Amino acid sequence: MPKRLILLAGNIGAGKTSLTKRIGERLGWTTAYESVTDNPYLPDFYESMRDWAFQLQIYFLGHRAEQHIHLAEIPESAILDRSIYEDAHIFARALNHMDNLTDRDYQAYLRLYHLIVAHLPKPDLLIHLEAPVPVLMERIRRRARNIETGISEDYLSLLARFYTEWIKDFDLCPVLTIRSDDLDFVHEDQHLDIVVQRINDRLSGREEMVF
Repeated sequence: MPKRLILLAGNIGAGKTSLTKRIGERLGWTTAYESVTDNPYLPDFYESMRDWAFQLQIYFLGHRAEQHIHLAEIPESAILDRSIYEDAHIFARALNHMDNLTDRDYQAYLRLYHLIVAHLPKPDLLIHLEAPVPVLMERIRRRARNIETGISEDYLSLLARFYTEWIKDFDLCPVLTIRSDDLDFVHEDQHLDIVVQRINDRLSGREEMVF
């Protein structure tokens, strides 16, 4: 198989990290993950979102651009558990919508974002993971991460709406939408087999986009 760059996208708790790990193991692809534990801005951000939202988004923008470029340049196929595109179209937009990121800072961020992504290599496939908000809430509750204790159903619903609007217009590469509440690709090998087959189908140019 030729070199591929695959991006995972989806709401909090949709299963991006788990699927990235399983696909990497199954296909021998290089994997990369979102910077959380080593992010120097997250503690301050969760203490005061309005004061630190802009700095956090700038950090994520640089971090994801570096990841994207690195994975595009290495000879091995690679899969990344969140895309740089979500930062602007989902999370920065949500921060602005909730008045945690001022219009001035949001527009400054978007100018920098568009300059950066205009020069990034295009991915070969975007995998969009979906699950109902109650399922996402239960997964977040079970994994019990301290930084996620304040996540509400209303916030996840807002992100879900933004994801729907973004995916509808996303045209940089083919999109494969997967309902992660219907497939247990972590524990069931046959479910992972289905996902791998669908990925290969989309990379081969077949038209089925949702399952």
